Amino acid sequence: MNTQRASLRRIVDKWLAPTPAAPVRDIRLCRMQANHIRYVRVEALRPTGVLALFFFRHDDGSWQVFPPEAVRMMMSPRRFAM
Repeated sequence: MNTQRASLRRIVDKWLAPTPAAPVRDIRLCRMQANHIRYVRVEALRPTGVLALFFFRHDDGSWQVFPPEAVRMMMSPRRFAM
């Protein structure tokens, strides 16, 4: 797990590098209905058009550009061994 979590603002600055000429113009906080994963959609205006990125909140509190891995049910044979 990541022990040095960067703030969402720092990650947006890193990925989108906003400037007065190319600002971040829209930020939307959302939650997926199926698994309640939180994510943020960030838009930046570029000369070539709008650039949008999604940042996902992970269980350790970090924000990443990839969604967290789904929790899978597991069976352990040790649990049934006597």
